[in-house]
Amino acid sequence: MSALALSVLLSFVSAVAYAGGAIVQEQVAVSSPGAQQFAPLRRPGWWAAVALNGLGGLLHVVALAYGPLSLVQPLGALTIVFALPMAALFVGRKAGATAWRGAVMATVGLAGLLSLVGASDAQSLDTAQRVAAALGTAGAVVALMVAARAVHRHPAVRSILLATASGVAFGMSSVFTKTVAVDWTGGVSAADLPSLAVIGVLATAGMLLSQASYRGAGLAAPLATLTVVNPVVAAAVGITMFGETFRYGTTGTALALSCGVVAAGGLILLTTERLARENQEARAAEAPVPEPAPEAVPAGAGEQPAADPAERLLAALELPGDVRLPAPGDAPDDADPAPVPLVSYAPFYGGPYMPVAVVDRHRTRVTS
Repeated sequence: MSALALSVLLSFVSAVAYAGGAIVQEQVAVSSPGAQQFAPLRRPGWWAAVALNGLGGLLHVVALAYGPLSLVQPLGALTIVFALPMAALFVGRKAGATAWRGAVMATVGLAGLLSLVGASDAQSLDTAQRVAAALGTAGAVVALMVAARAVHRHPAVRSILLATASGVAFGMSSVFTKTVAVDWTGGVSAADLPSLAVIGVLATAGMLLSQASYRGAGLAAPLATLTVVNPVVAAAVGITMFGETFRYGTTGTALALSCGVVAAGGLILLTTERLARENQEARAAEAPVPEPAPEAVPAGAGEQPAADPAERLLAALELPGDVRLPAPGDAPDDADPAPVPLVSYAPFYGGPYMPVAVVDRHRTRVTS
């Protein structure tokens, strides 16, 4: 196998490793509580994502050793293209047509931009430039984090800001790595220890910020943002500080700007697609639940039956507490009639209410 073919193969495997790490990170972010959005250290899946990203970075460096930068860097942009079908295959997260268009646009624009960046002689940064680059990177990352915190109610925007900060950190880490590599061509020196410390801090910050960017925003938008911002920042620093230029002069510069516009359009599509999905989910959650239709009630079922006229008359009738009638018999004429208590009233439907006399068997004498 030729060195060029090996470089292409390693670049493909590196992109697949980066895509696998991003998918695992997104799954960990979904299932982790809010307090662990940056560094879920107790989750084995997160350490697996760290290992996959480390493997991708190592393979990328080896590919650069065997192949030209103009070929290896654009192939690294295939991470987002590999991530979407892998996510649909392994975790069932399917991307819509808008997400696919945005991912393809971002990848094509980035690949075209990187392919137009010309190589230059190996150069390093002096101490003042390194301090300025480190402070500028720290300020940009902190500003993006503050902005992301300010828009925490919009997960898609927050995710893009955090992914941008992660891309800046990773891109500047690559710049310092190149600087140290150039310095080491003349021998290892202790003067590079601060640069190595900056590399470690930026790489760690990029990893933590990328982990937080996947929370509540899906996979495509933050991954595409990170994939585009990382090499663009490195290329911009290379052009401004290392004397790198675009190929083909003015024409190459115009083509590079066009590719940058295409890549930015892809990121905008990914962001708007996620925002539209969030708005749809919010409307679905706020929609009132339709009440079940009331069951048919038979006519007159809820009405009380009309009271019987006789019962109304009995309820309105007021009687004294003690009603007595004279008992029949042969009692003397001058004797007071024996009171007989009225103990019951019996209703006879269809006729008047008649009191029933109860005969006192102790006072009444019946002769045969």
